[in-house]
Amino acid sequence: MIGLHTVAEVRAAEEPLLAATPEGTLMHRAATGLATVCLRLLDRSYGVRVTALVGAGNNGGDALFAGAALAARGARVTAVLLSPDKAHPAGLAALRRAGGRVTTDGDSLDRADLVLDGIVGIGGSGGLRPAAAALVQRAASGPGLMIAVDLPSGVDADTGVVEGNAFPAQHTVTFGAVKPGLVVGAGRGCAGTVHLVDIGLDLPRASVHQLTDADVAARLRPPSSDDDKYSQGVIGIVAGSATYPGAGVLCTGAALRTRPGLVRYAGTAADGVRAAWPEAIVTEGRPSDAGRVQAWVAGPGMGTDDDARSVLSEVLATDLPVLVDADGLTMAAEQPDLIRRRSAPTVLTPHDREFARFGSDVGEDRIGAARRLAADLGAVVLLKGDATVVADPDGAAFVNATGTPWLATAGTGDVLSGIIGALLATDLPAAEAAAAGAHLHGRTGQLAAERGPLISGDLVRRLPDAISRVRGVPARGLGDSVV
Repeated sequence: MIGLHTVAEVRAAEEPLLAATPEGTLMHRAATGLATVCLRLLDRSYGVRVTALVGAGNNGGDALFAGAALAARGARVTAVLLSPDKAHPAGLAALRRAGGRVTTDGDSLDRADLVLDGIVGIGGSGGLRPAAAALVQRAASGPGLMIAVDLPSGVDADTGVVEGNAFPAQHTVTFGAVKPGLVVGAGRGCAGTVHLVDIGLDLPRASVHQLTDADVAARLRPPSSDDDKYSQGVIGIVAGSATYPGAGVLCTGAALRTRPGLVRYAGTAADGVRAAWPEAIVTEGRPSDAGRVQAWVAGPGMGTDDDARSVLSEVLATDLPVLVDADGLTMAAEQPDLIRRRSAPTVLTPHDREFARFGSDVGEDRIGAARRLAADLGAVVLLKGDATVVADPDGAAFVNATGTPWLATAGTGDVLSGIIGALLATDLPAAEAAAAGAHLHGRTGQLAAERGPLISGDLVRRLPDAISRVRGVPARGLGDSVV
């Protein structure tokens, strides 16, 4: 798993290392790593035109030392100083010794092959100031590859919040640890591909993680010679209705394709589910009529009338893991104690509007919002979005690294519910099942979107391919958003 670390955790890990090493050691490590990534991305160095946007402080120093390393390799480096009297003195001296040029105008941006963002680092707050924003806009309209130093300027390192303008990086070279703001919220859209440079920090165990394909593969247990249909997980599904059977069909299909041992369906969409999936055991009765299961999915497309409320209450009264989605969330928000008084694991899967029904908007800090609701209800909260966040009541969290904007279409949430429900039935911890399900769902969406727009049924069809892809990728230590 990839640990995501806050600014406070990074600063605390830097302190003893700064005290134990000669002055400038960490900056030189960071700058060397930055220059190495730049050279790899450019594929050459001699004659390459590099412009570094340099602010005050250490972030500007990192850019200056990296610029010096590139200049020593034959690059034509120009440093544009936003605060000339506060630029890092040693970094400036190193750049000049290497033959770099220093200026205060941005003319070199129009011809740059590469632009380094060393304006502000992880200690910055708020959007870019007007002068910096103008330079960044000019850089973005030019030909240069846009690379952020540690963090795109204008992005909050802990939350991904962007207040105003930010540097739109195609690549971010981050030092010591991946910061949450690089993979969640608006910051994810500004960071581009993230490259981690190890500078020797001894970091605490992270409370926020990203799963890799290898992590998910380890949680998708293949059947053994000793297994039968009851030993691989039995999932019960209450979804859809006679009028709108689609949610039941999609949720059941996704659960089947995720390979539990047995899928049982109970509800009024029985005819549609039976026609689509003869592999499922289908009943038109209540959940108690379905037979023994090891986890439940309840809510997608089931309506919010009195019968639906009674069925949801019945499922939540069991001592089994339950995933609640869609209409189930609407009803649970009206009676949150149905969730609070459960002792068995519960997973809630709201998007932003469904989240707000529980009493507060998501706001800009998506990890913090998911954690607060999880702690309040004693349930795992999967907050859907461009980077889905999963929070456990104890504060542990995951940020999903997979997906595609094409997943923003009707029915994809029903598929996600079926995937996670199937994983819950295999006795995975609820937060891990939710995080692994989100990763697999996103990976499936990426495969399904390879030929353009997708519909929800495409996800069900491509699930086996996604599982094979996840199992076939060797562990590299980093996921799609971090390479």
